[in-house]
Amino acid sequence: MSDLDLAAVRAFVAVADFGHFGEAAAELGITQQAVSRRIAKLEAEYGTVLLSRLRSGTTPSKEGAAFLPHARKLLALADQTVDMLRGKRLPLRVDVLDTRLASTELVRRFHATTNIGLEIVPSRGLREARESLKAGTVDAAFARVVGSLEQDGIAAIPAYLEASEVLVNVEHPLAKRSSVAMRELSGTRIWMPGNEPGSEWAEFYDRVAEEFGLHIDTGGPDFGWEYFVGRFAEFPATVGLVGALVALPRHSRVVRVPIDPPVPSYLCSLLWHRRKPHSALPELIEYVRRGYQPPRAGQVWLPEADRHLTM
Repeated sequence: MSDLDLAAVRAFVAVADFGHFGEAAAELGITQQAVSRRIAKLEAEYGTVLLSRLRSGTTPSKEGAAFLPHARKLLALADQTVDMLRGKRLPLRVDVLDTRLASTELVRRFHATTNIGLEIVPSRGLREARESLKAGTVDAAFARVVGSLEQDGIAAIPAYLEASEVLVNVEHPLAKRSSVAMRELSGTRIWMPGNEPGSEWAEFYDRVAEEFGLHIDTGGPDFGWEYFVGRFAEFPATVGLVGALVALPRHSRVVRVPIDPPVPSYLCSLLWHRRKPHSALPELIEYVRRGYQPPRAGQVWLPEADRHLTM
């Protein structure tokens, strides 16, 4: 039995990712004809059809879709081996915005499944992560996507949806409730000092405020999570919104109250630069793909701009 041709496997994965032979060829730095020959040879050698060629583009066949995750792992292992031989096995640098956010926990769980070296790089969100990905100072980033990333060569897939919760003092009327409907919060002042102007999370809560009639108060300064939670403990009338997966500092006088469906939910995506891939990146991408759960109808509310990104 002949050895698997890694160049052909790399060509197949590139076409599967880009959906077009021309774009895959540009990514690999070879001609379109060379890409086609490599894949044809791979299909002939193993007696299968890996790609379905349509007028609108090219997609993996049933067999190709089954082979794709194995192909990604194979290429990742090959690239890691080359890096090791060259003494260049650098850690996978991942931008997570803040270590208390769900993205950090996702990366921690991924790390527990692999021996890949990781470096966590906190930043100020999409604007900074975008530039870092372009410059190659980080290999991947977790952020809410706002606007198009294609012109920067950045790809993205949905990583997780995070429901919002209400944060109040134990003496607040909502504290004893098992859940609250967003319509009950209409007209309420919501204190969120961390909503940095121009950030993707501030833009998300602006859309929530418009939809449900809230008043977002960003008055600060923002002294961090401990101070944030402490203010709710000190001032019983304060009401806030926070992601259900955020690892808030615990306080005996502050409680989180779930929101009834449809719940305003924050879509966080995994981002990476197409032309600067770390050898371990395919493994992280595949891990995120497997773990992502699309929203169920009627269960979540998303800004209109986010809805097409959830699948």
